[in-house]
Amino acid sequence: MILSRYEKMVARRYLLPGRGEGFIFLVATISLVAVMLGVAALIVVMSVMNGFRAELFDKIVGLNGHAVIQGYDGRLSDWQSVRRDALATPGVTSATPLIEQPLLAIHDGRVEAALVRGMTVPDIRANPSIKGKIVAGDLRSVETGSGRVAIGVRLAENLGVTVGDTISILNPAGRSTPFGTVPRQLPYEVGAVFEVGVYDYDKAFVILPMADAQKLLLLGDKVGMVEVKTVDPDRVGPILAPLAEKVRRVGVVQDWRQMNASLFEALQVDRVVSFVILSLIILVAVFNILSSLIMLVRAKTRDIAIMRTMGASRASLLRIFVTVGLSIGTMGTLAGFVLGMILLYFRQRVLDLIQLVTGQNIWDPSVRFLTDLPSKPDPVEIAVICAIAVIFSFFATLYPAFKAANTDPVEVLRYE
Repeated sequence: MILSRYEKMVARRYLLPGRGEGFIFLVATISLVAVMLGVAALIVVMSVMNGFRAELFDKIVGLNGHAVIQGYDGRLSDWQSVRRDALATPGVTSATPLIEQPLLAIHDGRVEAALVRGMTVPDIRANPSIKGKIVAGDLRSVETGSGRVAIGVRLAENLGVTVGDTISILNPAGRSTPFGTVPRQLPYEVGAVFEVGVYDYDKAFVILPMADAQKLLLLGDKVGMVEVKTVDPDRVGPILAPLAEKVRRVGVVQDWRQMNASLFEALQVDRVVSFVILSLIILVAVFNILSSLIMLVRAKTRDIAIMRTMGASRASLLRIFVTVGLSIGTMGTLAGFVLGMILLYFRQRVLDLIQLVTGQNIWDPSVRFLTDLPSKPDPVEIAVICAIAVIFSFFATLYPAFKAANTDPVEVLRYE
């Protein structure tokens, strides 16, 4: 929208407070602040939701792969052929044998539920969710036959152990004897303590080499499942469809969507609902712009009539008032963008401050899954949010602008 010199001058004049126009300026300022807060709230909430989903996805997929091939009885005897079939499938990048079994961890009279995971030693050291997340000890000490394991930091806290201490893993399904089943209990030294960042994992995982897990669970050469990774996790279903047919005789293929369907569906619903609700804040702010412009038009009726008698066209007045309202909305949007980026940068400090002031644990890892507040701003999404705010502001200017443009100077100046 191109404005002439005098249109710019009049629009600038109407944006600044004049004598007796303090209330109109106050309403316009409140409108600007409301747009700013609405845009900032949308940017922060959507970025945090994106970060939450991305972090959760990365950590879950990092430990569980994009899919698993699991035996019908929880065991795969001919896992080597299953692994070969998986690697021969187009789009599959890796296939790793895995053992996972819920057992009990014991130390000094304390008993905690543990999820024992047997992995090959190279996979333990190369796993992105574990590598670089060691808070104590050395992951290289966890080797086949060493009698050492790596455990989650929350589990270590609950058991009261640290690196060098010994824990016992109890397998209730032990050996059968004439007197019944004798539970199998083996001691292991804590070689490393890790913090993945997912509360449920950090409070349960015990990771040990594959051969040691097979010995503990009396599996022989069997494994529990084969973990599969693909080139595109969003297309894991179509990629693994041929593999599902091949391995149907021994097991079933479950991808990350099926294993975590309820969680990710809930996140998607929360994301949509949050966007719709917070968009109402911007809508309310836009109504403030509408009301401030209506008051401005009423206050400037005489000025509008004089400009009309001096030759100002209806289109010129329309552009002036659209520019005034759009300027308020645009400045509010830019301020909201800046405020949103600042809040995202200091999000953890802001969260800590709120928790300190309220005395409430707002981000409880046992409820939120993740230990830290994540964030992942999406430039396209932020651009859409800003565009929505500006477009809403534009539509809010149309009625007052048309009202001003249709002012009849004869009727206004008749009694002047």
